[in-house]
Amino acid sequence: MRFILLTVLVALLVVFLNPIAPYWMVMIGIFMISTLLNPNGIGGFMGGGLGMGLTWLGQCIYLGVISSSPLPDKLGELMGLGSGNSLIAVTGILGFLLGAFSGLSGVLFRRVLQNTPKNVYKG
Repeated sequence: MRFILLTVLVALLVVFLNPIAPYWMVMIGIFMISTLLNPNGIGGFMGGGLGMGLTWLGQCIYLGVISSSPLPDKLGELMGLGSGNSLIAVTGILGFLLGAFSGLSGVLFRRVLQNTPKNVYKG
């Protein structure tokens, strides 16, 4: 349940914060959401990654369809990727990795702050 909630909250954060703030501020927001929700490690990684990656991918496709600009194809050729579709895929992968590591960092930060009992027999 926390995984789905994290994914939805990250997607909403990216949709509303990305047009007015740089990507690193969105990453800090994902970090804070992941810290507050406290999912497990893989849940934080995948929730942050899917939320940001799919949102970036969707926004790229939406803007490409609405504007019908030849710019993605030209940039894809300029970067040596071949076509604009491969540039869109790279953008989605990059968004996934940025969101995933932000979410995982939030989970690991929460674990560092939690008190662990010391010298307690755990048999």
